[in-house]
Amino acid sequence: MTWTDEELVARSISGDSDSFNELVLRWERPIYALAYRTIGREEDARDVCQETFLRAFRALPGFRGQAKFSSWLYRIALNLCRDWMRRERRAQVVQPPEDVDLLELAAAAEPSESIEDLVARKDLTRLVERAMALLPAEQRTAIVLKEYHGLTFQEIAELVGCPLSTVKTRLYQGLIVLRRELAKNTKATL
Repeated sequence: MTWTDEELVARSISGDSDSFNELVLRWERPIYALAYRTIGREEDARDVCQETFLRAFRALPGFRGQAKFSSWLYRIALNLCRDWMRRERRAQVVQPPEDVDLLELAAAAEPSESIEDLVARKDLTRLVERAMALLPAEQRTAIVLKEYHGLTFQEIAELVGCPLSTVKTRLYQGLIVLRRELAKNTKATL
């Protein structure tokens, strides 16, 4: 039987540790992806992801269901990412994973994808990551939540605590910068 997040939360609060483990399994990848795309470093993203679930577990008895569990979890992760960026005072640099082996990726790719297509896709991914690193944190967060996680504008506004129009402006301005950077970089590589 598949339980909803809210049912798993209720069971967890009642002392069922397996229910919280199910929530972790369900949300670990999206929270890690959010942290990685916000911070840009694998190791730090793993730490933020782990800390997100630790804080969620500790605060779970206080969760009243006024927001969706996923929104509550995203808010915890975003706050931890902001804290990390403030604490580290580093420029957010998105680095491709160090352990990427192009030959291994090519072998794992679908048979219809040529090595040229794979290389082009990886190059485009790196260009997007570099362009994303140039954006202010608010714009990058809006783009990550909308484009990578599929949240609505309203969900993003509630999650980051700002008006709906601000979210739309941040997304629009961030996408303009991304397009400009990608156009500039793709022309430079031709």
